[in-house]
Formats: sequence, structure tokens, C-alpha cells
Amino acid sequence: MTDETMTNCPFCQPTGALMENDLAYVIEDAYPVNPGHLLIIPKSHVADFFLITEAERSAMLKLLDEAKHHLDRKHAPAGYNIGVNVGDAAGQTVPHVHMHLIPRYPGDTPNPRGGVRGVIPARQNY
Repeated sequence: MTDETMTNCPFCQPTGALMENDLAYVIEDAYPVNPGHLLIIPKSHVADFFLITEAERSAMLKLLDEAKHHLDRKHAPAGYNIGVNVGDAAGQTVPHVHMHLIPRYPGDTPNPRGGVRGVIPARQNY
């Protein structure tokens, strides 16, 4: 990884972390799909979720729990979607691992059935 890649990476220069630990941090999504949409991000610059260390994955999951409790208190959503895009074909736009924690609310979409299956709309309903 070049210094230039890391300098231009929006997740390598974290600002406004809501919470963090030694290996990861949480920020608000700059383009939220719902109120409270958060990102859980490892501090190391790695593009592929499957290439982060077990310690990084554990750190992210610990923050996922903390972020969920934070959103329960602040927004009281009725549900959540959790997702990680890996690779261009999956829609990954920033080449630095990040996990989405998306609060869900009644009526935020006409038909929530299928949840994350909605990334391929024709296969959302089963």
C-alpha cells in the first residue's frame, strides 16, 4: 500500500469518531440511508474484509455491539441491517474495509421483506 493511497483514503484519516478501540472506530455515514446509519472501520488500511486479522474482526464486532446500543438509546429503531461490501461487483466504493450498521424503521421502505437480499431486487422476495 502506498502512502498516497492511504493519504487519499477517507477512512485512514478518521475524524469525528463516536467510539473507538485500539483497532477500529465508529463514525456516522456521510451519506446515510436512514437516520443513525453508522460505519465500523478498522484502523489499518485493508480493502478486503476477508483479509483483516482476527483481532481486527473482533474489535469491529465489539464496536458493532456498542454502536447498536448507542442507536437503541438515541434513535430506538425497530430493526437493523448489517453489511459489508467486498469488491467492485458487490458495490464497494471505498477500498478500505467498513461495516454498515443501518437502523430500520417501520415504513422506511414499502416492503422490507428479504432485507439485504434487496441488493438484487429480483431475488428480494422468496
